[in-house]
Amino acid sequence: MKTIYPKELKTQDLQAILQGAVAPRPIAFASTVDKAGKVNLSPFSFFNLFSANPPILIFSPSRRVRDNSTKHTLENVLEVPEVVIHIVGFELVEQMSLASTEYPKGVNEFEKAGLTAISSELVTPPRVKEAPVAFECKVNEVKSLGEGGGAGNLVICEVVRIHLDERILDSKGVIDPVKLDPVARLGGNWYSKITSDSLFQIPKPLTTLGIGIDQIPDEIRNSLVLTGNNLARLANVEQLPSAEEVQLFSKTEEVQDMKRRFRLDTESWLDHLHRWAKEELESGNVELAWKILLQKI
Repeated sequence: MKTIYPKELKTQDLQAILQGAVAPRPIAFASTVDKAGKVNLSPFSFFNLFSANPPILIFSPSRRVRDNSTKHTLENVLEVPEVVIHIVGFELVEQMSLASTEYPKGVNEFEKAGLTAISSELVTPPRVKEAPVAFECKVNEVKSLGEGGGAGNLVICEVVRIHLDERILDSKGVIDPVKLDPVARLGGNWYSKITSDSLFQIPKPLTTLGIGIDQIPDEIRNSLVLTGNNLARLANVEQLPSAEEVQLFSKTEEVQDMKRRFRLDTESWLDHLHRWAKEELESGNVELAWKILLQKI
């Protein structure tokens, strides 16, 4: 492992490491206005959801590293403490990137990026018509994290109105991640997007008390085939299959055939058993995987 001491690096080098490692990051596409009513639209990837009650989003327009100047968005929310935060779908990513251009103060990025400004309901800044999600927010607080170049400024926003494009909803009215098609920021010029192939689900250990990896038998826990992910999925069960269930499964033709093939080769028996269980685990068949792993030659 390479060890890095942040205070020994130049800010731009440290920033590259942080942004490359803490990824992907969601993007807040934020519209604001100054006290003269001039509109600004800019993306920020130091952003996330921090509370549901009250509904709080936080993004951070950092001070510029090169000259320690502040961004128009920060100046605007200090003058008019309101913002509309949009979620960017893939079809808007290039226009969003264009809006990040450092145009002079007073230039309208809606116009530069070819986006449509429409009136918000409860706040002054307009919202992006083309965005799949828009959060109208009141700014509760702006917290400075430092005075040097690269220092963040936490803009703590309370959501007062939400607008959803109905095309991103599934039949139950829930946001479908594929239809939302959000983009996220990585390091350098890299972005990422959602695809059906990249999505997966993991059962949350909220309603069950999993046995834990420490309770998995040694020959399974020390497997050369099963990964940490595989073991964690196995450990997220409340109890193992009963001896009767394991015995019944041992009578299946597939198990009997393996026992005949490997009756004199325990190492190969375990290898094949674990590879079979791994396939079932990765298909979501946890109970079957346990029945496989508990077989004895």
